[in-house]
Amino acid sequence: MEKLAAFSPDEMCVMLCGDQNPEWTREDLINYTEPKLGYTKDSPGFLRFVNVLVAMSAEERKAFLQFTTGCSSLPPGGLANLYPRLTIVRKVDAGEGSYPSVNTCVHYLKLPDYPTEEVLRQRLLAATKEKGFHLN
Repeated sequence: MEKLAAFSPDEMCVMLCGDQNPEWTREDLINYTEPKLGYTKDSPGFLRFVNVLVAMSAEERKAFLQFTTGCSSLPPGGLANLYPRLTIVRKVDAGEGSYPSVNTCVHYLKLPDYPTEEVLRQRLLAATKEKGFHLN
């Protein structure tokens, strides 16, 4: 217990429970996520996704993390220490009316290539509010 006294209560909370107020920057998202299978770091669909995530409110970030990872917080150090990394792949044969789906065990987001940030934002936020396995 004496050795734990080196940490503040807030530091202990983050170490044990993760960052309860997750934040990220555009650079974090570009550096610590992995676009694959139809998306690259330069593809318009991935960049629209990054823009939508940067503009999210605190509650939306928590809901997004819960949807994609099964946990509403980030580990100490943020996205840089999320393992496995958040992977974004293009959802094939999905149109503008389709919703994103996930595999939370491996932090895998299957994201349709929406034509605009607004459509992406609407579909992504709607998906994060869905409870259960309806969007797997």
